[in-house]
Amino acid sequence: MTDDNRPGEGGASRRVLLGHILGAHGIRGAVLVRSYTAEPGAIADYGALEDEAGAASFTLAVEGTTAKGLICRVDGVNDRNGAERLKGAALYVPRDRLPPAEDGEYYYADLVGLAAVTEAGAELGKVVAVLNYGAGDILEVRRDGAKRTDLYPMTEAVVVRVDIAGGVVVIAPPEEVEAGGEEAGD
Repeated sequence: MTDDNRPGEGGASRRVLLGHILGAHGIRGAVLVRSYTAEPGAIADYGALEDEAGAASFTLAVEGTTAKGLICRVDGVNDRNGAERLKGAALYVPRDRLPPAEDGEYYYADLVGLAAVTEAGAELGKVVAVLNYGAGDILEVRRDGAKRTDLYPMTEAVVVRVDIAGGVVVIAPPEEVEAGGEEAGD
């Protein structure tokens, strides 16, 4: 999964971004959807999806695919004008509707809000986002009261352990990894 997982940091209110409506497709009310699910067509299997504000609900039916995305019908949208009004809509689902993650895999929404600590127990801050610019996942961590954030690559060498139930992610900061596990400057 991907993207902005900040809407609601606790329990049932946590939501996961599953896709975006890119625009209208044809003249009969179909829309083009970019799906972020492992199997793109599965986006319709999660039931009604919500917009970013949680104010609108969208029930999708997948009709086909193109190189640009899925061709979908949205309940209640019957013409191009209605489809065009949906352009840019983000499609969210409550976290509890998703299947459990496999061992060693995590939904971004499950990582946001975890306390980040070193193996020695020193506090690094709280995970505020999981980013991915194409080269791999990156944990964005903010210390309490700080405006700036620190970024940690989500590799086995840096992210030592993730304990979602315990609310913590154990990180070996890269400068410690490069120094052979010793604090930089020691």
